[in-house]
Amino acid sequence: MTDIDSEKAGVEIQDEQSTQVNLEGTFHQLQLATKSPRRHFFSSLDPSFAAAVHEDAAAVEYTEVEEKAVRRKIDNRVLTLVIASYIFNQFDRTNIGNAHVISAFNENYGITTNKQWTLALSIFYVGYCLLEMPANVLQRRIGANRFFFLSLTFWGLASLSITYAKGYAALLVLRVLLGIGEAGYYAGMIYYLSFWYKRSELATRISLCMTGTLPGAIGGLLAFGLVRAHTSVLTGWQFLFLVEAIPDLIMAVMILLFLPSFPFVATFLTPRERAIAQSRLDRDHKPQSHGGMTGWQGFKAVLSDANAWLLMLIYASFNVGVATISYFLPTLIRDLGFTSINAQGLTVAPYLVGWFMVLFQAWHSDRTHDRGWHIIAAASTSLIGYIILATSVQKSVGAAYFALFLVVGGNYSLFPLVMSWAANVFSPTSKRGVGTAFIVSISNCVSIASPQIYFDPEDNYRKGHAISAGCLFASILAAFILRTRLSYLNKVNRAKVANADGERAPADFVEANSSEISDTDPRYIFTT
Repeated sequence: MTDIDSEKAGVEIQDEQSTQVNLEGTFHQLQLATKSPRRHFFSSLDPSFAAAVHEDAAAVEYTEVEEKAVRRKIDNRVLTLVIASYIFNQFDRTNIGNAHVISAFNENYGITTNKQWTLALSIFYVGYCLLEMPANVLQRRIGANRFFFLSLTFWGLASLSITYAKGYAALLVLRVLLGIGEAGYYAGMIYYLSFWYKRSELATRISLCMTGTLPGAIGGLLAFGLVRAHTSVLTGWQFLFLVEAIPDLIMAVMILLFLPSFPFVATFLTPRERAIAQSRLDRDHKPQSHGGMTGWQGFKAVLSDANAWLLMLIYASFNVGVATISYFLPTLIRDLGFTSINAQGLTVAPYLVGWFMVLFQAWHSDRTHDRGWHIIAAASTSLIGYIILATSVQKSVGAAYFALFLVVGGNYSLFPLVMSWAANVFSPTSKRGVGTAFIVSISNCVSIASPQIYFDPEDNYRKGHAISAGCLFASILAAFILRTRLSYLNKVNRAKVANADGERAPADFVEANSSEISDTDPRYIFTT
């Protein structure tokens, strides 16, 4: 054999080995260092690691059993951490409502009128709204674990301060700081989960980890037990905020250490598993952690998208009820004739039943690949509850309490359905991040005024219930319009693709320099 023949044989063997490694989904990752370097806390991740995983994902071959095993590992690590952090996040939404029915809390902060109380609730959303979209841009730059570490630490310290502060002015300042700490958290988590799960898996996961029903039930139980606690230093209501704040700070460290920023740097997965995790999403919606639109370009794309405005209207309309029921539920139950302590205990049942309603709606939505009709059904359930409250609260305690089950279950079912719909509608990824933040940010601007609708305590808040019912009707109407519009766009897009020459759509429909299909591309299929 000549030297040339030997050289050719060596190249062929090397190519065969490379091909085999590439089919394993590890070839490009093995060419890089074991860890992505960072210059400082706020520096971005090295895009070469993302590129390597995407290249391996394009060639990796795997079975359905392997895919399920990888998804299970993602659930165990990512979903567990997200669920835990969100439970602590939502404690504030229920704890301050539970604290309000305790006279010692109102005396400490000088709350003597319903107007003062609703202002303290509303002011939370000021910083929340202003920083929602910038927070999502920051998250994409520095990674989820670092961003959520900052978020949990900030609101944990603010919650801790509520335990010891005094006076109405101090409460207002701390509520603003709490809103700043939580800015970007909810929309950021939805955006983050879209890097790990297919569109048909997202609603169920969001319902498991991003709904206030489970934290509401836990918060009610804690309040029922803790309000009786008393020491020489702390009283019952202070324990509520202390129990909320300390786990927040512990969870912040856990998030920093164990939550991966993106799938391509997930150390709990092997290189092959990272390629599988990325490949299964690339076959679904090709999320990109780097490149594509800038934050400003994504913002302009969202503003010009009618789908974004309809989703915002759906979210803003039902969020009027959510932004009030989470704060007023103990008060509404107490006003039915129960004591303050019993009212806190009676909040558990509506939240617990609501949790099962949320899970079923989201699971069925993913199974049927439908969002629109499920949103209409959930909003209609809550609408019926508000109508009962507005017409029967003074006539029947049983009817009013039953209506609270419908309101809680219907309202909170809408969170995973609407946000997973948004994640399914916006593309590319950079637009998805800005789009979800846009919906939450603008909607929560409405939430600044939401607590003010409960201005009529002398009339059992019947006017507030009626306003919430009207908002839910608007949400139902917007959901129907959006579903009809997306169905029409899918039909038009199918016709364009069918008429295009060759297998690919015309070049002007494809976003330049991007492997991710834009929602303006006729090949993109909207979830309806």
